[in-house]
Amino acid sequence: MSPYSTHIDGLVHEPTQSEGSSVDLTVAEVYEVTGPGRVDFGGGELEAAATEPHEREKRSPDDEYEWWSLDPGTYLVDYNESIAEADLRFTVQTRDALLERGAFHPTLRVTALPRVPLSVGGAGIRLKENARISTVVDADPA
Repeated sequence: MSPYSTHIDGLVHEPTQSEGSSVDLTVAEVYEVTGPGRVDFGGGELEAAATEPHEREKRSPDDEYEWWSLDPGTYLVDYNESIAEADLRFTVQTRDALLERGAFHPTLRVTALPRVPLSVGGAGIRLKENARISTVVDADPA
């Protein structure tokens, strides 16, 4: 079991997600950016981008979980998990399985899990609900 798993809430299946010294994070929702946000110098005109959930579907009627079919582009993803320990700063990076299929997100140093931009290249990617897409690899005092 990973030493970080006790600091992460909402694990979908702890034994699978906390193998070894890291903890995998799973995708809860994928959003399309549908309208521009704004970023200014002082922050007084800061405005979030408009988003809407990307559609998903079952591969067969008997499936319990649905899949997102993502074309090349950039999306925002939410995790099922959250950070329970505000006194630690976690390093979160793209899971190798995602990298090897042409998708990635930036490496983050966070005390809370924000929506994360996911870049999809090539021919796109199919993501199943609760897919493990990121890995917590380190933690330091905040």
